[in-house]
Amino acid sequence: MFKKILIANRGEIALRVIRTCKEMGIKTVAVYSTADAESLHVRFADEAVCIGPAPSNLSYLKISNIIAAAEITNADAIHPGYGFLSENAKFSKICEEHDIKFIGASPEMISKMGDKATAKATMRAAGVPCVPGSEGILEDFTECKKLAKEIGYPVMLKATAGGGGKGMRAVWTEQELEPAWESARKEAAASFGNDGMYMEKLIEEPRHIEIQIVGDSSGKACHLSERDCSVQRRHQKLTEETPSPFMTDTLRKKMGDAAVKAAEFIKYEGAGTVEFLVDKHRNFYFMEMNTRIQVEHPITEQVIDYDLIREQILVASGVPISGKNYIPQLHSIECRINAEDPYHNFRPSPGKITNLHAPGGHGVRIDTHVYSGYVIPPNYDSMIAKLITTAQTREEAINKMKRALDEFVIEGVKTTIPFHRQLMDHPDYIEGNYTTKFMEDFKMKPLEE
Repeated sequence: MFKKILIANRGEIALRVIRTCKEMGIKTVAVYSTADAESLHVRFADEAVCIGPAPSNLSYLKISNIIAAAEITNADAIHPGYGFLSENAKFSKICEEHDIKFIGASPEMISKMGDKATAKATMRAAGVPCVPGSEGILEDFTECKKLAKEIGYPVMLKATAGGGGKGMRAVWTEQELEPAWESARKEAAASFGNDGMYMEKLIEEPRHIEIQIVGDSSGKACHLSERDCSVQRRHQKLTEETPSPFMTDTLRKKMGDAAVKAAEFIKYEGAGTVEFLVDKHRNFYFMEMNTRIQVEHPITEQVIDYDLIREQILVASGVPISGKNYIPQLHSIECRINAEDPYHNFRPSPGKITNLHAPGGHGVRIDTHVYSGYVIPPNYDSMIAKLITTAQTREEAINKMKRALDEFVIEGVKTTIPFHRQLMDHPDYIEGNYTTKFMEDFKMKPLEE
């Protein structure tokens, strides 16, 4: 087992990893930028190393600084969390070269599954259902136009190196295709330094449902059931739940089997997520694979009593998995609390938290790195907390979430708490009747005078 793990991340996920390491008797090293010197992950780690100024490219994305921090503290493993370098094949490879265990996917696995076009071709070879579309990167606009005609409109153009909704365009008619092609390529080149595009059939009334998987070094994999992540804004998830209200036992078996088949086909090691689009007829299609821990992993932990970070560490140290597939016995919902103003188009609201009161009670979990007096820096993602409620039924989990949101007080900055409170009262959400288009029609009710 590892003696000391460096967490190459910040905020709530860094603190989350530190907690499990402490429970396992493993020493921890926090890294931080100058903007994060007062964050809780820095306070609760055994050691902390400043790795640079506030901008990510000079700190959390600076591989040389992170490796140097691991070497001077004698860390024998690095946990990358999510985001930043968690799916960076070069970082995984450099860790390997320095005899530091990367608690995540191998460089080869990240390369294979990180490029969306390659991942899709791999999944087709594994026999996993894929959305009709290009076999790989489109050569030019002529090929793009021809393929769109073959698979039929509407289609979706996607950047092969994409993420966070960048380089994606929905195209409903042939007239819209060329302008969408040009603008998507420009955005992809600016965001990722890669303007490669591929195309898929646009799935109408889609749900975004992902299957959590874990694989070990022997090539064996299992699944930990599904999470419904369909409530999104600009391709960024806002809330997630498990089990999905759209799921049936038959569909869960089919999707779970497909996810395990995908993981075992590529001999995947570690925790990962196979993401699917599911249409209104419950046909499902592979979308992508995330070779890391997900933001929304706590809801899976809550419904099956399973520490996913612990499992990541065990698998990375060579311990085999049980091989058992899990079915949720409870219902869990996660609301991402962001420092954003939902009454003004979710604009960021960094600044000092002047007062904070966190909700509690049975079935309420909060993952956060903030506290009263903490200053939220403007340099990073705006998520400051995850509020998770768990109960016997979906109705009880929603009611518990309403109560917890009413108790959650954060003053000094604007947050998305009012949005989530209105969401929990929305009739379509209560009925489980939502798709990835849900937020297009959602309107915040005005503040009460």
